Amino acid sequence: MTQHHAPTVTSNIYLDMLQLYAVPQFPEGVIFQQDGASPHYCNIVREFLDATFPQRWIGRGAVMAWPPRFPEITPLDFYLWGYVKQHVYSERFNDINHLKQRITDVIHSVTPYVLARVWEELDYRLDVCRATNEAHIELR
Repeated sequence: MTQHHAPTVTSNIYLDMLQLYAVPQFPEGVIFQQDGASPHYCNIVREFLDATFPQRWIGRGAVMAWPPRFPEITPLDFYLWGYVKQHVYSERFNDINHLKQRITDVIHSVTPYVLARVWEELDYRLDVCRATNEAHIELR
């Protein structure tokens, strides 16, 4: 029996995802943030982001550089990934399709109220960074 593996995310696949799916859904004037994963850092991706979000994207190689490994002010790190893992792995799943469906269901379970609370938490964390002049901080 042959196993079917999902394709690895390459810079071309990531660029297609941005161009065809993500960016068309963004509101005007959005500031885009991405991490420093290799497919995100490729020249074709950075050129697209420079053209699409001039002076308005955050990531490795951007004008608006984001401090590497700074999870304290990255909502995906301080909130979303933990929430997703907690709920996805709260019960067993049967196969890769079941896992994908559970991830999708958990992402859809994030309410506007929860997002507003995450935004408030980010605002607080940024205030702490400003007050400490970006000194090393540890938030719980």
